[in-house]
Amino acid sequence: MTMAFPLLTVLALVPILGAVVLFFVKGQVGKLIGYGFALTTLVLGVLAFILHSQGAALAENVPWIPAIGAHYALDLDGMGAILVLMTVILVPVVLLAEWHVGEGETDRWGGSTFFALALLLQGLALYVFMASDVLLFYVAFEATLIPTYFLIGGFGGPRRRAAAIKFLIYSLAGGLVMLVGVAGVYAVTAQNGRPSFLLGDLVGLEMDTNIGRWLFVAFFFAFAVKAPLAGLHTWLPDTAEQVTPGTSTLLVGILDKIGTFGMIKICLQAFPEASQWATPVILVWAIISMLYGAFMAFGAKDLLRLVSYTSISHFGIMVFGIFALTTQSITGTIFYMLMHGLSTAALFLVVGFMIRRRGSADIDAFGGVQKVAPVLAGVLLISGLSALGLPGMGSFVGEFLVLAGSWQRYPVYIVFLVLAMVLAAVYVLRMYKTTMTGEVTEQVTTHVTTDLTLREKAVVAPLLVLLVVFGFVPGPVLNVADAAAQGTMATVGVTDPAPQAEEGN
Repeated sequence: MTMAFPLLTVLALVPILGAVVLFFVKGQVGKLIGYGFALTTLVLGVLAFILHSQGAALAENVPWIPAIGAHYALDLDGMGAILVLMTVILVPVVLLAEWHVGEGETDRWGGSTFFALALLLQGLALYVFMASDVLLFYVAFEATLIPTYFLIGGFGGPRRRAAAIKFLIYSLAGGLVMLVGVAGVYAVTAQNGRPSFLLGDLVGLEMDTNIGRWLFVAFFFAFAVKAPLAGLHTWLPDTAEQVTPGTSTLLVGILDKIGTFGMIKICLQAFPEASQWATPVILVWAIISMLYGAFMAFGAKDLLRLVSYTSISHFGIMVFGIFALTTQSITGTIFYMLMHGLSTAALFLVVGFMIRRRGSADIDAFGGVQKVAPVLAGVLLISGLSALGLPGMGSFVGEFLVLAGSWQRYPVYIVFLVLAMVLAAVYVLRMYKTTMTGEVTEQVTTHVTTDLTLREKAVVAPLLVLLVVFGFVPGPVLNVADAAAQGTMATVGVTDPAPQAEEGN
Protein backbone atom coordinates (compact mmCIF):
# COMPACT_ATOMS: atom_id res chain seq x y z
CA MET A 1 0.00 0.00 0.00
CA THR A 2 1.45 3.34 -1.09
CA MET A 3 0.27 6.85 -0.37
CA ALA A 4 0.07 9.70 -2.87
CA PHE A 5 -0.37 12.30 -0.13
CA PRO A 6 3.06 13.66 1.01
CA LEU A 7 2.45 12.83 4.67
CA LEU A 8 6.13 12.85 5.62
CA THR A 9 6.74 16.31 4.20
CA VAL A 10 3.64 17.68 5.91
CA LEU A 11 4.69 16.03 9.18
CA ALA A 12 8.07 17.81 9.13
CA LEU A 13 6.81 21.14 7.84
CA VAL A 14 3.90 21.63 10.28
CA PRO A 15 6.15 22.38 13.29
CA ILE A 16 8.48 24.49 11.14
CA LEU A 17 5.48 26.50 9.96
CA GLY A 18 4.40 26.84 13.57
CA ALA A 19 7.85 28.19 14.46
CA VAL A 20 7.61 30.80 11.72
CA VAL A 21 4.17 31.89 12.93
CA LEU A 22 5.39 32.17 16.53
CA PHE A 23 8.22 34.48 15.61
CA PHE A 24 5.51 37.01 14.74
CA VAL A 25 2.82 36.15 17.30
CA LYS A 26 3.99 36.66 20.88
CA GLY A 27 2.61 36.18 24.37
CA GLN A 28 0.01 33.71 25.57
CA VAL A 29 -1.78 33.73 22.21
CA GLY A 30 1.44 32.69 20.53
CA LYS A 31 1.95 29.87 23.03
CA LEU A 32 -1.56 28.57 22.45
CA ILE A 33 -1.03 28.65 18.69
CA GLY A 34 2.33 26.93 19.07
CA TYR A 35 0.82 24.23 21.25
CA GLY A 36 -1.83 23.69 18.60
CA PHE A 37 0.91 23.09 16.03
CA ALA A 38 2.62 20.64 18.43
CA LEU A 39 -0.60 18.69 18.93
CA THR A 40 -1.24 18.63 15.17
CA THR A 41 2.26 17.22 14.68
CA LEU A 42 1.53 14.63 17.37
CA VAL A 43 -1.57 13.44 15.50
CA LEU A 44 0.33 13.27 12.19
CA GLY A 45 3.25 11.42 13.80
CA VAL A 46 1.01 8.83 15.45
CA LEU A 47 -0.83 8.39 12.14
CA ALA A 48 2.47 7.85 10.31
CA PHE A 49 3.56 5.24 12.88
CA ILE A 50 0.25 3.38 12.61
CA LEU A 51 0.33 3.41 8.82
CA HIS A 52 3.90 2.12 8.79
CA SER A 53 3.11 -0.65 11.27
CA GLN A 54 0.23 -1.71 9.01
CA GLY A 55 2.52 -2.03 6.00
CA ALA A 56 2.00 1.29 4.24
CA ALA A 57 4.96 2.43 2.11
CA LEU A 58 5.63 5.98 3.24
CA ALA A 59 8.28 7.39 0.93
CA GLU A 60 8.84 10.53 -1.12
CA ASN A 61 11.57 11.11 -3.68
CA VAL A 62 12.01 14.01 -6.09
CA PRO A 63 15.22 15.39 -7.68
CA TRP A 64 16.74 18.18 -5.58
CA ILE A 65 20.14 19.04 -7.11
CA PRO A 66 20.37 16.80 -10.19
CA ALA A 67 23.90 17.93 -11.07
CA ILE A 68 25.33 16.21 -8.00
CA GLY A 69 22.74 13.45 -7.64
CA ALA A 70 21.02 14.89 -4.57
CA HIS A 71 17.36 14.08 -3.92
CA TYR A 72 14.66 15.35 -1.63
CA ALA A 73 14.07 11.83 -0.39
CA LEU A 74 12.13 10.85 2.72
CA ASP A 75 11.43 7.30 3.83
CA LEU A 76 9.87 6.08 7.05
CA ASP A 77 11.54 2.81 8.01
CA GLY A 78 10.89 1.00 11.30
CA MET A 79 13.55 2.77 13.36
CA GLY A 80 12.60 6.13 11.91
CA ALA A 81 8.92 5.52 12.70
CA ILE A 82 9.76 4.81 16.36
CA LEU A 83 11.92 7.91 16.73
CA VAL A 84 9.33 10.05 14.96
CA LEU A 85 6.79 8.76 17.49
CA MET A 86 9.14 9.68 20.35
CA THR A 87 9.74 13.16 18.94
CA VAL A 88 6.08 14.05 18.47
CA ILE A 89 5.29 12.86 22.02
CA LEU A 90 8.10 14.71 23.78
CA VAL A 91 7.66 18.19 22.28
CA PRO A 92 4.08 18.83 23.52
CA VAL A 93 5.16 17.54 26.95
CA VAL A 94 8.14 19.92 27.02
CA LEU A 95 6.07 22.91 25.90
CA LEU A 96 3.53 22.30 28.65
CA ALA A 97 6.31 21.91 31.22
CA GLU A 98 7.95 25.18 30.12
CA TRP A 99 4.73 27.14 29.69
CA HIS A 100 6.01 30.03 31.82
CA VAL A 101 9.61 30.04 30.62
CA GLY A 102 10.86 33.47 29.63
CA GLU A 103 7.98 35.37 31.18
CA GLY A 104 9.04 38.68 32.63
CA GLU A 105 12.18 38.80 30.50
CA THR A 106 12.91 40.95 27.48
CA ASP A 107 10.94 40.52 24.29
CA ARG A 108 14.03 38.98 22.69
CA TRP A 109 13.95 35.86 24.86
CA GLY A 110 10.56 35.97 26.51
CA GLY A 111 7.05 35.08 25.46
CA SER A 112 6.66 32.40 22.84
CA THR A 113 10.26 32.38 21.56
CA PHE A 114 11.06 29.16 23.43
CA PHE A 115 8.04 27.54 21.80
CA ALA A 116 9.14 28.69 18.34
CA LEU A 117 12.66 27.32 18.79
CA ALA A 118 11.39 24.00 20.15
CA LEU A 119 9.05 23.58 17.19
CA LEU A 120 11.82 24.44 14.74
CA LEU A 121 14.08 21.87 16.38
CA GLN A 122 11.29 19.31 16.19
CA GLY A 123 10.72 19.83 12.47
CA LEU A 124 14.43 19.57 11.65
CA ALA A 125 14.83 16.46 13.82
CA LEU A 126 11.91 14.85 12.00
CA TYR A 127 13.69 15.53 8.71
CA VAL A 128 16.80 13.79 10.10
CA PHE A 129 14.80 10.72 11.17
CA MET A 130 13.06 10.47 7.79
CA ALA A 131 15.81 11.47 5.33
CA SER A 132 16.98 8.75 2.94
CA ASP A 133 19.41 11.03 1.10
CA VAL A 134 22.77 11.56 2.85
CA LEU A 135 23.07 15.21 1.78
CA LEU A 136 19.54 16.00 2.98
CA PHE A 137 20.35 14.17 6.22
CA TYR A 138 23.49 16.27 6.65
CA VAL A 139 21.72 19.57 5.99
CA ALA A 140 19.00 18.78 8.54
CA PHE A 141 21.62 17.39 10.97
CA GLU A 142 23.56 20.67 10.91
CA ALA A 143 20.44 22.86 10.86
CA THR A 144 19.34 21.44 14.23
CA LEU A 145 22.27 23.33 15.76
CA ILE A 146 20.61 26.70 15.10
CA PRO A 147 17.50 26.39 17.32
CA THR A 148 19.46 24.31 19.86
CA TYR A 149 22.13 26.99 20.25
CA PHE A 150 19.50 29.65 20.95
CA LEU A 151 17.55 27.37 23.31
CA ILE A 152 20.73 26.85 25.34
CA GLY A 153 22.00 30.41 25.21
CA GLY A 154 18.64 32.10 25.65
CA PHE A 155 17.09 30.35 28.63
CA GLY A 156 18.62 29.04 31.83
CA GLY A 157 21.44 29.71 34.26
CA PRO A 158 24.10 32.42 34.39
CA ARG A 159 26.67 30.40 32.41
CA ARG A 160 24.27 29.32 29.70
CA ARG A 161 26.00 31.31 26.94
CA ALA A 162 29.32 29.62 27.67
CA ALA A 163 27.51 26.27 27.60
CA ALA A 164 25.94 27.19 24.25
CA ILE A 165 29.32 28.02 22.76
CA LYS A 166 30.83 24.76 24.04
CA PHE A 167 27.91 22.80 22.59
CA LEU A 168 28.35 24.59 19.27
CA ILE A 169 32.10 23.95 19.10
CA TYR A 170 31.70 20.22 19.75
CA SER A 171 28.79 19.90 17.33
CA LEU A 172 30.46 21.89 14.56
CA ALA A 173 33.60 19.78 14.91
CA GLY A 174 31.54 16.63 14.47
CA GLY A 175 29.60 18.16 11.59
CA LEU A 176 32.72 19.29 9.73
CA VAL A 177 34.19 15.80 9.96
CA MET A 178 30.91 14.39 8.66
CA LEU A 179 31.05 16.85 5.76
CA VAL A 180 34.26 15.15 4.64
CA GLY A 181 32.35 11.88 4.68
CA VAL A 182 29.50 13.39 2.65
CA ALA A 183 31.97 14.64 0.05
CA GLY A 184 33.53 11.17 0.01
CA VAL A 185 30.14 9.62 -0.70
CA TYR A 186 29.80 11.88 -3.74
CA ALA A 187 33.28 10.96 -4.99
CA VAL A 188 32.77 7.20 -4.55
CA THR A 189 29.38 7.14 -6.26
CA ALA A 190 30.64 9.36 -9.10
CA GLN A 191 33.52 6.94 -9.71
CA ASN A 192 30.96 4.17 -10.03
CA GLY A 193 29.28 5.97 -12.91
CA ARG A 194 26.53 8.10 -11.36
CA PRO A 195 26.82 10.48 -8.40
CA SER A 196 24.16 9.86 -5.77
CA PHE A 197 23.54 10.53 -2.10
CA LEU A 198 20.63 8.10 -1.81
CA LEU A 199 21.16 5.57 0.98
CA GLY A 200 19.61 2.92 -1.23
CA ASP A 201 22.40 3.47 -3.78
CA LEU A 202 25.08 3.23 -1.08
CA VAL A 203 23.87 -0.12 0.24
CA GLY A 204 25.91 -2.81 -1.48
CA LEU A 205 28.03 -0.27 -3.37
CA GLU A 206 31.51 -1.60 -4.08
CA MET A 207 34.25 0.69 -2.79
CA ASP A 208 37.88 0.46 -1.83
CA THR A 209 38.24 -1.02 1.66
CA ASN A 210 40.41 1.80 2.99
CA ILE A 211 38.11 4.48 1.58
CA GLY A 212 35.08 2.78 3.11
CA ARG A 213 36.77 2.70 6.49
CA TRP A 214 37.75 6.36 6.36
CA LEU A 215 34.19 7.32 5.39
CA PHE A 216 32.86 5.21 8.25
CA VAL A 217 35.15 7.00 10.72
CA ALA A 218 34.00 10.42 9.45
CA PHE A 219 30.35 9.62 10.03
CA PHE A 220 30.89 7.69 13.25
CA PHE A 221 32.87 10.53 14.83
CA ALA A 222 30.01 12.97 14.30
CA PHE A 223 27.51 10.49 15.72
CA ALA A 224 29.77 9.74 18.71
CA VAL A 225 29.74 13.47 19.57
CA LYS A 226 25.96 13.49 19.41
CA ALA A 227 25.45 10.20 21.28
CA PRO A 228 27.65 11.22 23.34
CA LEU A 229 30.44 8.73 24.05
CA ALA A 230 33.00 9.28 26.83
CA GLY A 231 35.73 11.67 25.74
CA LEU A 232 33.36 13.56 23.44
CA HIS A 233 30.73 14.06 26.13
CA THR A 234 31.78 17.04 28.25
CA TRP A 235 29.42 19.45 26.51
CA LEU A 236 26.39 17.53 27.84
CA PRO A 237 26.73 17.83 31.66
CA ASP A 238 27.89 21.45 31.36
CA THR A 239 24.88 22.22 29.18
CA ALA A 240 22.34 20.30 31.26
CA GLU A 241 23.46 22.18 34.37
CA GLN A 242 22.73 25.57 32.80
CA VAL A 243 19.67 25.14 30.59
CA THR A 244 16.03 24.66 31.47
CA PRO A 245 14.82 21.10 32.13
CA GLY A 246 12.75 21.30 28.96
CA THR A 247 15.81 22.11 26.87
CA SER A 248 17.70 19.23 28.51
CA THR A 249 14.82 16.93 27.57
CA LEU A 250 14.99 18.05 23.94
CA LEU A 251 18.78 17.60 23.92
CA VAL A 252 18.96 14.15 25.47
CA GLY A 253 15.56 12.86 24.45
CA ILE A 254 15.63 13.87 20.79
CA LEU A 255 18.87 15.46 19.58
CA ASP A 256 21.25 12.91 21.06
CA LYS A 257 19.24 10.05 19.54
CA ILE A 258 20.43 11.27 16.16
CA GLY A 259 23.80 9.81 17.12
CA THR A 260 22.61 6.24 17.72
CA PHE A 261 20.13 6.55 14.84
CA GLY A 262 22.92 7.55 12.46
CA MET A 263 25.16 4.69 13.61
CA ILE A 264 22.52 2.20 12.51
CA LYS A 265 21.09 4.04 9.53
CA ILE A 266 24.35 5.14 7.89
CA CYS A 267 27.39 3.51 9.52
CA LEU A 268 26.07 -0.06 9.59
CA GLN A 269 24.05 -0.01 6.39
CA ALA A 270 26.31 2.04 4.10
CA PHE A 271 29.66 0.77 5.42
CA PRO A 272 29.10 -2.81 6.63
CA GLU A 273 32.70 -3.98 6.20
CA ALA A 274 34.08 -0.96 8.04
CA SER A 275 31.51 -1.42 10.80
CA GLN A 276 32.74 -4.94 11.48
CA TRP A 277 36.35 -3.76 11.25
CA ALA A 278 35.77 -1.04 13.88
CA THR A 279 33.58 -3.15 16.18
CA PRO A 280 36.28 -4.26 18.67
CA VAL A 281 37.35 -0.69 19.40
CA ILE A 282 33.78 0.64 19.55
CA LEU A 283 32.66 -2.05 21.98
CA VAL A 284 35.48 -1.17 24.39
CA TRP A 285 34.68 2.54 23.96
CA ALA A 286 31.02 1.83 24.74
CA ILE A 287 31.96 -0.07 27.91
CA ILE A 288 34.20 2.78 29.05
CA SER A 289 31.35 5.21 28.38
CA MET A 290 28.71 3.25 30.27
CA LEU A 291 30.97 2.76 33.32
CA TYR A 292 32.34 6.30 33.27
CA GLY A 293 28.84 7.78 33.11
CA ALA A 294 27.67 5.53 35.94
CA PHE A 295 30.57 6.39 38.27
CA MET A 296 30.25 10.11 37.51
CA ALA A 297 26.51 9.96 38.23
CA PHE A 298 27.27 8.20 41.51
CA GLY A 299 29.54 11.07 42.58
CA ALA A 300 27.44 13.94 41.20
CA LYS A 301 26.27 16.61 43.66
CA ASP A 302 24.05 18.43 41.16
CA LEU A 303 20.72 16.88 40.17
CA LEU A 304 20.92 17.98 36.55
CA ARG A 305 24.48 16.74 36.12
CA LEU A 306 23.46 13.43 37.67
CA VAL A 307 20.70 12.91 35.11
CA SER A 308 23.02 13.89 32.25
CA TYR A 309 25.66 11.38 33.39
CA THR A 310 23.04 8.64 33.58
CA SER A 311 22.34 9.33 29.92
CA ILE A 312 26.02 9.03 29.00
CA SER A 313 26.02 5.61 30.67
CA HIS A 314 22.82 4.56 28.93
CA PHE A 315 24.08 5.70 25.53
CA GLY A 316 27.09 3.46 26.11
CA ILE A 317 24.68 0.55 26.51
CA MET A 318 22.89 1.52 23.29
CA VAL A 319 26.11 1.78 21.29
CA PHE A 320 27.23 -1.61 22.62
CA GLY A 321 23.89 -3.08 21.54
CA ILE A 322 24.30 -1.66 18.05
CA PHE A 323 27.78 -3.05 17.46
CA ALA A 324 27.14 -6.38 19.16
CA LEU A 325 25.54 -7.06 15.77
CA THR A 326 22.74 -9.41 16.68
CA THR A 327 19.09 -9.03 15.82
CA GLN A 328 18.11 -9.01 19.49
CA SER A 329 20.68 -6.42 20.54
CA ILE A 330 19.78 -4.02 17.71
CA THR A 331 16.05 -4.52 18.36
CA GLY A 332 16.67 -3.79 22.04
CA THR A 333 18.67 -0.67 21.21
CA ILE A 334 15.96 0.73 18.95
CA PHE A 335 13.30 0.05 21.59
CA TYR A 336 15.57 1.43 24.31
CA MET A 337 16.01 4.69 22.37
CA LEU A 338 12.28 5.31 22.70
CA MET A 339 12.12 4.27 26.35
CA HIS A 340 15.20 6.29 27.27
CA GLY A 341 13.65 9.35 25.68
CA LEU A 342 10.52 8.96 27.80
CA SER A 343 12.24 8.06 31.10
CA THR A 344 14.92 10.76 30.83
CA ALA A 345 12.25 13.32 30.00
CA ALA A 346 10.35 12.35 33.14
CA LEU A 347 13.53 12.58 35.24
CA PHE A 348 14.66 15.93 33.87
CA LEU A 349 11.21 17.49 34.18
CA VAL A 350 10.44 16.31 37.73
CA VAL A 351 13.94 17.36 38.83
CA GLY A 352 13.16 20.73 37.26
CA PHE A 353 9.99 20.98 39.36
CA MET A 354 12.09 20.25 42.47
CA ILE A 355 14.71 22.87 41.59
CA ARG A 356 12.15 25.59 40.90
CA ARG A 357 10.63 25.06 44.32
CA ARG A 358 13.86 24.80 46.29
CA GLY A 359 15.89 27.31 44.25
CA SER A 360 18.87 24.95 44.13
CA ALA A 361 20.00 21.90 42.15
CA ASP A 362 22.30 20.69 44.93
CA ILE A 363 21.27 17.20 46.06
CA ASP A 364 22.24 18.02 49.65
CA ALA A 365 19.89 21.02 49.63
CA PHE A 366 16.93 18.64 49.83
CA GLY A 367 15.71 16.19 52.45
CA GLY A 368 12.37 14.80 53.55
CA VAL A 369 10.53 16.17 50.51
CA GLN A 370 8.15 13.18 50.39
CA LYS A 371 6.53 14.38 53.62
CA VAL A 372 5.86 17.80 52.12
CA ALA A 373 5.17 16.85 48.48
CA PRO A 374 4.25 13.15 48.30
CA VAL A 375 3.06 13.24 44.67
CA LEU A 376 6.33 14.85 43.56
CA ALA A 377 8.26 12.19 45.48
CA GLY A 378 6.20 9.42 43.89
CA VAL A 379 6.80 10.75 40.40
CA LEU A 380 10.54 11.01 41.06
CA LEU A 381 10.59 7.43 42.35
CA ILE A 382 8.74 6.02 39.33
CA SER A 383 10.92 8.01 36.92
CA GLY A 384 14.05 6.80 38.69
CA LEU A 385 12.89 3.19 38.69
CA SER A 386 12.33 3.44 34.96
CA ALA A 387 15.82 4.88 34.47
CA LEU A 388 17.40 1.99 36.38
CA GLY A 389 15.48 -0.57 34.32
CA LEU A 390 13.01 -1.98 36.83
CA PRO A 391 11.06 -4.98 35.43
CA GLY A 392 7.61 -3.79 34.43
CA MET A 393 8.95 -0.54 32.96
CA GLY A 394 9.68 -0.07 29.27
CA SER A 395 13.39 0.56 29.84
CA PHE A 396 13.80 -2.94 31.27
CA VAL A 397 12.61 -4.51 28.00
CA GLY A 398 15.19 -2.58 25.98
CA GLU A 399 18.05 -3.25 28.40
CA PHE A 400 17.19 -6.96 28.66
CA LEU A 401 17.16 -7.39 24.88
CA VAL A 402 20.52 -5.64 24.56
CA LEU A 403 21.87 -7.88 27.31
CA ALA A 404 20.44 -11.09 25.83
CA GLY A 405 21.48 -10.24 22.29
CA SER A 406 25.01 -9.23 23.28
CA TRP A 407 25.42 -12.43 25.31
CA GLN A 408 25.16 -14.45 22.09
CA ARG A 409 28.35 -12.92 20.69
CA TYR A 410 30.26 -11.33 23.60
CA PRO A 411 29.44 -13.20 26.84
CA VAL A 412 32.55 -11.94 28.66
CA TYR A 413 31.58 -8.29 28.12
CA ILE A 414 28.19 -8.86 29.74
CA VAL A 415 29.86 -8.44 33.15
CA PHE A 416 30.43 -4.75 32.37
CA LEU A 417 26.87 -4.20 31.14
CA VAL A 418 25.48 -5.77 34.30
CA LEU A 419 27.82 -3.65 36.44
CA ALA A 420 26.59 -0.48 34.74
CA MET A 421 22.98 -1.52 35.37
CA VAL A 422 23.69 -2.28 39.04
CA LEU A 423 25.39 1.09 39.47
CA ALA A 424 22.30 2.73 37.97
CA ALA A 425 20.21 1.27 40.77
CA VAL A 426 22.72 2.53 43.34
CA TYR A 427 22.94 6.14 42.19
CA VAL A 428 19.22 6.52 41.48
CA LEU A 429 18.09 5.11 44.81
CA ARG A 430 20.82 7.03 46.65
CA MET A 431 19.59 10.27 45.07
CA TYR A 432 16.01 9.47 46.02
CA LYS A 433 16.96 8.60 49.59
CA THR A 434 18.94 11.82 50.06
CA THR A 435 16.34 14.16 48.60
CA MET A 436 13.03 12.56 49.52
CA THR A 437 13.38 10.59 52.76
CA GLY A 438 14.44 11.41 56.31
CA GLU A 439 13.49 14.42 58.36
CA VAL A 440 12.23 17.51 56.57
CA THR A 441 15.01 20.09 56.52
CA GLU A 442 14.40 23.71 57.38
CA GLN A 443 15.29 24.78 53.82
CA VAL A 444 12.74 22.38 52.36
CA THR A 445 10.07 23.54 54.79
CA THR A 446 10.75 27.13 53.74
CA HIS A 447 10.87 26.65 49.98
CA VAL A 448 8.93 23.50 49.06
CA THR A 449 5.47 24.66 50.07
CA THR A 450 3.38 23.03 47.32
CA ASP A 451 3.07 19.62 45.71
CA LEU A 452 2.76 19.14 41.96
CA THR A 453 0.21 21.40 40.33
CA LEU A 454 -2.42 20.19 37.88
CA ARG A 455 -0.29 21.35 34.94
CA GLU A 456 2.79 19.57 36.29
CA LYS A 457 0.82 16.37 36.78
CA ALA A 458 -0.41 16.65 33.20
CA VAL A 459 3.22 16.96 32.08
CA VAL A 460 4.52 13.78 33.69
CA ALA A 461 1.37 11.61 33.57
CA PRO A 462 1.59 10.61 29.87
CA LEU A 463 5.29 9.80 30.21
CA LEU A 464 4.78 7.52 33.21
CA VAL A 465 1.73 5.86 31.65
CA LEU A 466 3.64 5.10 28.44
CA LEU A 467 6.62 3.73 30.35
CA VAL A 468 4.36 1.30 32.21
CA VAL A 469 2.23 0.40 29.18
CA PHE A 470 5.28 -0.33 27.02
CA GLY A 471 6.78 -2.26 29.92
CA PHE A 472 3.87 -4.71 29.93
CA VAL A 473 2.75 -4.45 26.28
CA PRO A 474 5.91 -3.76 24.21
CA GLY A 475 4.72 -5.85 21.26
CA PRO A 476 3.45 -3.13 18.87
CA VAL A 477 6.73 -1.20 19.05
CA LEU A 478 8.97 -4.28 19.33
CA ASN A 479 7.50 -5.73 16.13
CA VAL A 480 8.44 -2.58 14.24
CA ALA A 481 11.90 -2.46 15.87
CA ASP A 482 12.54 -6.15 15.15
CA ALA A 483 11.71 -5.74 11.46
CA ALA A 484 14.14 -2.80 11.28
CA ALA A 485 16.84 -4.83 13.06
CA GLN A 486 16.41 -7.79 10.70
CA GLY A 487 16.72 -5.49 7.71
CA THR A 488 19.90 -3.96 9.16
CA MET A 489 21.43 -7.37 9.84
CA ALA A 490 20.67 -8.46 6.28
CA THR A 491 22.27 -5.30 4.90
CA VAL A 492 25.39 -5.71 7.00
CA GLY A 493 25.57 -9.35 5.97
CA VAL A 494 25.88 -10.74 9.49
CA THR A 495 23.83 -13.62 10.88
CA ASP A 496 23.01 -14.30 14.50
CA PRO A 497 25.24 -16.84 16.24
CA ALA A 498 23.76 -20.33 16.13
CA PRO A 499 22.62 -21.60 19.55
CA GLN A 500 25.03 -24.12 20.98
CA ALA A 501 23.52 -27.27 22.43
CA GLU A 502 25.17 -28.68 25.51
CA GLU A 503 26.74 -32.08 25.10
CA GLY A 504 25.27 -34.88 27.20
CA ASN A 505 27.26 -36.53 29.96
